Amino acid sequence: MRSARQSGPDAPGERIRVKRIYHAPRVSDGKRILVDRLWPRGMAKDRARLFQWCREIAPSDELRHWFHGHPDQWQAFTTRYETELAAHDDLVRELAEHAREDVVTLLYASKNEAHNNAIVLRNYLRQWLEREGQT
Repeated sequence: MRSARQSGPDAPGERIRVKRIYHAPRVSDGKRILVDRLWPRGMAKDRARLFQWCREIAPSDELRHWFHGHPDQWQAFTTRYETELAAHDDLVRELAEHAREDVVTLLYASKNEAHNNAIVLRNYLRQWLEREGQT
């Protein structure tokens, strides 16, 4: 019998990955979910192979523009975006449910692979699942 607190590589939080949408889709991506507000430039919809486009969970236009002008303010961006995510509990819950079922790959278009909204969202989802006792 499994405990209510699941950990390890099969835990829902560990099934949440991030990937630049311009990288080739793979079966191992599981449910591919685009988490950008704008459609990625030059990306054909059939090539994206999306399960879902969840633009409502992306940073607000105001925050997105602010971060573009202040790329050195990663921590401030993270804090502001997490505040926005807290107001979208229904969307966070939906993404967490997908992670309970399968691998979820959060897709983003940014050239910056180290600092982008998908990374913040992945970490936020992992923390949310931990609070809910699901990892």
